[in-house]
Amino acid sequence: MNNKPGILKRTWSILKQPSAKYSLLALLVVGFFSGIIFWGGFNTAMEATNRLEFCIGCHEMRDNVYQEYKKTIHFANRTGVRAICSDCHVPKDWGHKMLRKMQASNEVWGALTGFVDTPEKFEAHRMELATHEWERMKASDSRECRNCHNFDAMSGDIQKQTIYNKHMKAKAEGGTCIDCHKGIAHHLPKEYKDPDEE
Repeated sequence: MNNKPGILKRTWSILKQPSAKYSLLALLVVGFFSGIIFWGGFNTAMEATNRLEFCIGCHEMRDNVYQEYKKTIHFANRTGVRAICSDCHVPKDWGHKMLRKMQASNEVWGALTGFVDTPEKFEAHRMELATHEWERMKASDSRECRNCHNFDAMSGDIQKQTIYNKHMKAKAEGGTCIDCHKGIAHHLPKEYKDPDEE
């Protein structure tokens, strides 16, 4: 037990000493290229976790929400543009993306512990899971929706007039996509009550 402080002091002393064998330039070059390799590997791993195949790799997602999503306009539409899981659930900018990835580690834990590993368990927790996601989207002003959709790009000549007017009213009142578009890619929980219908 008493040797630990001695080992730490010796290790720190060695780390602080200048290198007698390698030049500072060699150490900087090796450090620079090591950093590039580390960053490239880290970024490649992060992007791999954004692929659809990764998202539906666990049966909880493949058998539940993925099956629902395949029946929506985000999966198949007249223009052939497909929004995958990460387009809606993972921010594009680095800081928010890293924060979301850390939050997603809870989902890995849930998969390991069987939190929603059957359709019955998934349905029992659907409202809780959906509420967390709606709150996240509301707090970010539906940032991920806005990667593709923008009030300013909406055309009153192309959209039906009643829908266009609703969008312009939402824009004027500071509304955000998730306020009206819950259930756009996944089934709504059975417990969900639409505030407009109450």
